[in-house]
Parts: sequence; C-alpha cells; structure tokens
Amino acid sequence: MRAETRHQLKADTFSRVTIGAAEKTAHWSVEHRNTIIVGVVAAIVIAAAALGGWYYLNSQDEKASFELSQAVRTLDAQIRPAGTPAQPDVPSFTSAKERAEAAKKQFQTIIDKYSHTRTADMARYFLGVTSADAGDNATAEADYKAVASNGNKELASVAKLALASLYGNTSRTKDAVALYQELINHPTASVSKVTAELQLAELYETSNQPLDAKRLYEQIKKDNPGPETLQLANQKLSQLK
Repeated sequence: MRAETRHQLKADTFSRVTIGAAEKTAHWSVEHRNTIIVGVVAAIVIAAAALGGWYYLNSQDEKASFELSQAVRTLDAQIRPAGTPAQPDVPSFTSAKERAEAAKKQFQTIIDKYSHTRTADMARYFLGVTSADAGDNATAEADYKAVASNGNKELASVAKLALASLYGNTSRTKDAVALYQELINHPTASVSKVTAELQLAELYETSNQPLDAKRLYEQIKKDNPGPETLQLANQKLSQLK
C-alpha cells in the first residue's frame, strides 16, 4: 500500500472520530462536560497522536506511552456498588473520587519521569481531566493552560477545547466563547471546525442565547451537508423553536 494511501486512510478514520465526537458532545447536557473530556476527547487525543506520528518519538516516549495507557485505563475503570467486593482481575474503585486520585498519581509519575517527552504533555492534559473530575477547577485550568501553550498544535487544541468546556461549566461564558471562536478560526486535525461549532452552539443553548445557537446551527447545516451532521443540526434547531 502506498504511503499516501495509508495516510489518507488514517485521515478518513480520524475524520469519522472527530465528527462522531462532535455529535455526541452536542447531545449531552452541561452536567456531562467533564465526562465528555474523559471519554470522547481521550479518543481524539489518541487518534491525533497516531495521525501526527509523535506518540512514539523515542524509547523514552514508548515507555511513557505504555504507562499513559495504563493510567487512562485507570481513569476509565469501573465504579463498583457499595458493599460489592473488588474482583482480583478487574480494576475497580469505590467512588469516582478514589478512581481520579489513583489516576492522578499515575499521570503525575509520568510527568516526573518523562518530563521531556510528548507523552508527558498528554499526561499533563489528563492530569487536568482528573482535577476537573474531582471539582478542582483551578488546578484543571492551570494544567489545561500549560498544555495549550506547549507548542504542539494538535494537543494544544484539545486542551483548549477542554478549557473552553471548563469555562462554560463554571459560568465563564465570555472566556468559553472566545476559546471556541479561536478553535473555529484555527481548526486542527484533532479539533475540527464543526466540533468547536457544535460545542459553542450547545454553550449558547445552556446560557440562554437561543438566537446565537440557532444562527450557528444554521451555519453548521450550510457548511456540513453530510447526513449525520445535517440531521443533528435539524434536531437541535427543532428543539429551539
């Protein structure tokens, strides 16, 4: 298979991931923003890493990436019901807080051990995720900002997306809108224009700006005639009437 063909296949797969993520995001209410960052955006980061070719830069990064995958699994581990014993071969936790703290330690270890790798930047991003999940918004904001300014545009754009979501979830609407607009004006492979537009439209909905939301959904319809996005935009518009 020719190199350019393989690259196109990766790009097509990645496009499906980002569009799917955007559609899922628009369906969720503001209460689920942290969960979105943990689940959907994690898939975007991993896809972006594979597409960009910087996930395995050297032997150190390979070791770090393995530890990162373990930490992400911790972040996605099951929460077992109260009184239910843990199963030896199935990682689980008694609460989301306990799970977040365990993952946080793993991510911090990666940052400390592999500070000069790209994977350490990804660990920093997920450290922000765990802080947001635990309600520590100030720490999450600091971590997201650190990643957003690290120079790698793919991971930086994902951090900005998470930061905008955090702002929207904490009534900092003006800051959130500014970041979404930046992502719309400067899309990347990991955060497409439509992804940022759909999240901004949702923010307009939840912040009682239906006219702005309607205007943006109409623009999304115009720019993205594909059946899935078109159906989603029409559904959201019908709910605004």
